[in-house]
Amino acid sequence: MSGLRDPLPLRVSGPVDARVAVPGSKSITNRALAVAALADGVSELEGALVAEDRDVMERALRTLGIDVTSDGTHLRVHGRGGVVPADRADLDLRLSGTAIRFLAAIVALGHGVYTLDGTDRMRERPIGDLLDALRALGVDAKDVRGTGCPPVRIDADGLPGGSVRLRGDRSSQFLSALLMAAPAADGPIEIAVDGELASRPFVDMTLAVMAAFGVEVERDGYARFAVTPARYHPRTYRIEPDAMAAGYFWAAAAVTGGRVRTPGFAPQGLQGDRRLLDVLEAMGCRVERGASGVSVQGPPAGRLRGGTFDLADMPDQAQTLAVVGLFADAPVRIENVWNLRIKETDRLDATSRELARLGARVQEEDDALTVHPLEAGQLLAPVEIRTYGDHRMAMAFAIAGLRLPEVALRDPGVVGKTYPGFFEDWATLYRPAL
Repeated sequence: MSGLRDPLPLRVSGPVDARVAVPGSKSITNRALAVAALADGVSELEGALVAEDRDVMERALRTLGIDVTSDGTHLRVHGRGGVVPADRADLDLRLSGTAIRFLAAIVALGHGVYTLDGTDRMRERPIGDLLDALRALGVDAKDVRGTGCPPVRIDADGLPGGSVRLRGDRSSQFLSALLMAAPAADGPIEIAVDGELASRPFVDMTLAVMAAFGVEVERDGYARFAVTPARYHPRTYRIEPDAMAAGYFWAAAAVTGGRVRTPGFAPQGLQGDRRLLDVLEAMGCRVERGASGVSVQGPPAGRLRGGTFDLADMPDQAQTLAVVGLFADAPVRIENVWNLRIKETDRLDATSRELARLGARVQEEDDALTVHPLEAGQLLAPVEIRTYGDHRMAMAFAIAGLRLPEVALRDPGVVGKTYPGFFEDWATLYRPAL
């Protein structure tokens, strides 16, 4: 993304009219990579994400001795039947939360010493709950600096079976990591979840990917999960387009009163982030869900309805919805998104700060954000929006530039983490292009 201007000026648009094919789901790509690596044979993954988060996962698996070959969106994974071939590895997972959490559980299946680390911000992101769970299952797992965050060292001698309790309110990725590794453990594993489980659709996604590779999990809602030793079966697996990425384009239609079509989304899918479509409908958009994809038509002049929205099951859509809220006819309140504070940045704080930079009145709470609509003459232009090293800050605030003049983004290249081609695709919303 080094070819982008920095800061990158954004352009105001009239009603957009575009067809955008977004890349494959990051969340499904990294789950499919993890499960295929544990399968007993060669799997083909089609439609995979091409971005940094996939790259670090792919490189880490190779470092662990699992052969992965790639050709753009196609991946061939030579699964090792639950075996981790390398007996020593130092893994740099950059800022990929899925990679470091999934791999912490996977290397516990090995026999050797493994360290997992990443960027400075990664060293601030909690992983202690997962390490506690691994220790309860008999694994020697420690946070090297005693902070509950990476770097992590795991002295592995296989993953014994057993029972463990796991907090549900921090990150569903901890549970997903244990679930995916559990079939290759030495004995059955039972996981009890304490409290409400955050981001439940991501656990459903994990279970669906596991089932696609032949392993079913016994469950009691979101309170208890039981996994018996089993083999993942290799297969060809098609990855859905990324609903999180599509959300920025659906929002573009919403705020401009235009129309955006995103192909490849079947009426039913694995991603909870698709529920943004329901929110946009409630705000006044017309949504069409067909066999060939999704179409969103914004209301005339992009004047949307405000309201209160619980995003506990899709917190990463909060930044998108917060920016959309600038153009509503009443405040937009976003609730139950506490865990945004432990993402690539403190997303509640960062979003609040940058909305205020645009002149908006914002109320930030521990787990909620209320955005009051901008009024005529309220914009503090020109404005350079800070992205805080967070790909989602850049993509969400690009939406504001469709309606507000003299807005620019600092460090727009951060989108390379999950969507390197984002601004090329964004340019298709304009005539002429950026």
